[in-house]
Amino acid sequence: MQQQMNMQQQAMMAQPPEMISTKDALYLTDALSWNLIAMKKAHFFASQCQDQEIKQAIDRVGQMHQRHYQQLLHQLQPSAHVQ
Repeated sequence: MQQQMNMQQQAMMAQPPEMISTKDALYLTDALSWNLIAMKKAHFFASQCQDQEIKQAIDRVGQMHQRHYQQLLHQLQPSAHVQ
């Protein structure tokens, strides 16, 4: 198990490549869609919730997905990696 975790850590890139494959682009499109849908669903369910504690928890989930969406968009901008 430890060896598998070490291999995963070594496989991570320090920065995204300048060009991505079609398969990577499709995966990124899917990831953006998943986060956008999750964000919208969380917003909807929070608006339907009567319990304030649960509503706040659902709102935090929606905000997390919004942050992930924004991070992906930022990484995809060409100017994000120009130095």
